[in-house]
Amino acid sequence: MARRITVLGTGYLGATHAACLAELGFDVLGLDTDPDVVAALAEGELPFYDPGLDELLGRGLRSGRLRFTTSYAEAAEFGDVHFVCVGTPQRADSGGADLSQLLGCVEALAPRLERPCLVVGKSTIPVGTAATLAERVVELAPAGVQVELAWNPEFLREGFAVADTLRPERIVVGVRSTEAEAILREVYAEPIAAGVPFLVTGYETAELVKIAANAFLATK
Repeated sequence: MARRITVLGTGYLGATHAACLAELGFDVLGLDTDPDVVAALAEGELPFYDPGLDELLGRGLRSGRLRFTTSYAEAAEFGDVHFVCVGTPQRADSGGADLSQLLGCVEALAPRLERPCLVVGKSTIPVGTAATLAERVVELAPAGVQVELAWNPEFLREGFAVADTLRPERIVVGVRSTEAEAILREVYAEPIAAGVPFLVTGYETAELVKIAANAFLATK
């Protein structure tokens, strides 16, 4: 039986990831704390445009594989794999990352995790953040050490988000166990079978890969 997936945060990254995972055949529940956003997505309406995404969203909704909620309790009960796709913008008072949305999401989800599952971060974060979050998830979750964290950075290009999700140039996963790796290989089985490189690292390397990619693009 295929694992059920939640996507927490349904902005540009999250909405794309949710629609693409539904296209790959998974049952997906997208979560956002904004009821207006959830209502619009449930009607097939996107607050932004990216080629092909509206069609994928519509297909997912019509098939029943994709739906949306504002309830963390519903998401925790539903999901076997939880993708955290909230924003980590630059802080207004410094050059550092504002992790408030990310921390808030983890603090809201983890206390409701009562069975084994994998929490997968996709946000851009400073090196060392994932290790701290991994400890926090275990501390807060009723399931304790049966809840594991992985980090799977995104590399989306504006205007190519669907292609970059379904057939990315590479998939990078920062994990601490073979079980977490196996779950993510299952989630990404179709692109891996199509020849997409699947790179397994530790947390810190996965975090640094994304920061380095951003720095390269900014320099370019």
